[in-house]
Amino acid sequence: MEAGLQEGSAADADRPLRIALLTYKGNPFCGGQGVYVRHLSRELARLGHQVEVIGSQPYPVLDEGEGLDGLSLTELPSLDLYRHPDPFRTPKRDEYRDWVDALEVGTMWTGGFPEPLTFSLRARRHLRARRGDFDVVHDNQTLGYGLLGDVGAPLVTTIHHPITVDRQLELDAAEGRRRRMSVRRWYAFTRMQKRVARRLPSVLTVSGTSRQEIVDHLGVRDDRIHVVHIGADTDLFSPDPSVPQVPGRIVTTSSADVPLKGLVFLVEALAKVRTEHPAAHLVVVGKRAEDGPVAQLIERYGLEGSVEFVKGISDAELVDLVRSAEVACVPSLYEGFSLPAAEAMATGTPLVATTGGAIPEVTGPDGETCLAVRPGDAGALAAGLSRLLGDPGLRVRLGSAGRERVLHRFTWAKAAEGTVSRYREAIASGGPSTAGAQSRSATGIRRPSTASRAADPAPATPAAPAPATSPAPAPAISPHAASATPRDPALATPPAPAPATPLGLASTTASAPAPASPPHAASATPLDLASATPPAPASVTPPHVAPATPVNVAPATASVDTPHRESRTTC
Repeated sequence: MEAGLQEGSAADADRPLRIALLTYKGNPFCGGQGVYVRHLSRELARLGHQVEVIGSQPYPVLDEGEGLDGLSLTELPSLDLYRHPDPFRTPKRDEYRDWVDALEVGTMWTGGFPEPLTFSLRARRHLRARRGDFDVVHDNQTLGYGLLGDVGAPLVTTIHHPITVDRQLELDAAEGRRRRMSVRRWYAFTRMQKRVARRLPSVLTVSGTSRQEIVDHLGVRDDRIHVVHIGADTDLFSPDPSVPQVPGRIVTTSSADVPLKGLVFLVEALAKVRTEHPAAHLVVVGKRAEDGPVAQLIERYGLEGSVEFVKGISDAELVDLVRSAEVACVPSLYEGFSLPAAEAMATGTPLVATTGGAIPEVTGPDGETCLAVRPGDAGALAAGLSRLLGDPGLRVRLGSAGRERVLHRFTWAKAAEGTVSRYREAIASGGPSTAGAQSRSATGIRRPSTASRAADPAPATPAAPAPATSPAPAPAISPHAASATPRDPALATPPAPAPATPLGLASTTASAPAPASPPHAASATPLDLASATPPAPASVTPPHVAPATPVNVAPATASVDTPHRESRTTC
């Protein structure tokens, strides 16, 4: 009998899993979280697992092809309030479906960022309606109240890095009281994420640096956090001698014009580099902000013809662009991992990178696999770039060593294997909910693109805008990020928002919604955490929004440019 139990246990340890992979922002052309979902889901499917990605707008882009029959996408639609070309829009009355939609709009109207909370509520409703379909639920940094409690299967959560780091860097760069209030209100969701993170049974993160930041910033117990390095698609990002290098070309990726990405220091460095290398020019993979510190520096130094922004390019075009560069650069003040660094190294393109956050963990020792410089130091960036542009032999040596480092340490196949090991540990331990793990019914079919509403509470009227109170200050950021605080506020901070609006936007003529009081994101206890059940709405009156003039917003004047907000305006 004992032998039979051991054989059964071994068979169970090898059986394919049914995985629900949740992501509230999943488009790979909008930032690192989308890249993570795309490549991890593909490699999990190649290992033979059934992977259902459940995401909201902009929807994830998944790979197709041989060996990926077990990979599918379920769309869990939001109101898509930050979509291009009309971000911060006022939805029409017939767009409202339930009280979660009203909560989403009310939070946006009061300057907050609703998506982590509202996606988590929709995801819980969807998962509970499908109890038994999944062996494990994997949340990609939603960290919303809706994912506490019973979601039908053991929960594993990836935290790439604490968003409190982004918040602090934004506050450091903010000029004026109004701007700081706007930043605090936008990042109010980080208080929820702290509370949720502390209650999670199993957390995955992408680097040792991020692990320590999660302990320091979010208060998660160290023994609940596991490092699973991510990586580059080394088949796609690979050297190709047939692609000619463009003399003086420097390439960087910047998903958002925010202090965290350090682009302002790279533009300043380019101006210095061009005094020695007149052919030097910069290609930025990302959207160009029409105003802000980067645009101001380009104009000040006369670099209009030397800085080019490209967006919406295909994977093949991105790879060829990186291959064509003499140097790649990662100027970020902080990164929890840095996919652009790993991808540039995988192509064999030599790299100049800062030591912000976990970047050195990816790039390796200075002078061996890259040139490393202090974050926030335009002079050091310029020196590193000039050195590589002037030394072809050094470029070849660093490029070759960088690719070897990525091949040995940072691939998506290794990331998928490590992630599955953590899934099986969560299932074996029972997790917060074992009901889904006990059912073995077949799955793998593509689900309809609308969420089940069988468990919906009755809809409620939208919440009246709440005062944009400031949350308690976040803990001090790590020494890596602190040392990278921009030294020149005139160059390194976004422009102050236009006055007299709760969002800090250009202008608004939208009427206030009808009074009501469903929970909102700024509330300290939006949900009953003990049962993780949404509160009943105060009214069953269908949501009503006065036919107001849509918010008049020029995208370039949005009050807070964050990675979340930028991801909705570049796609």
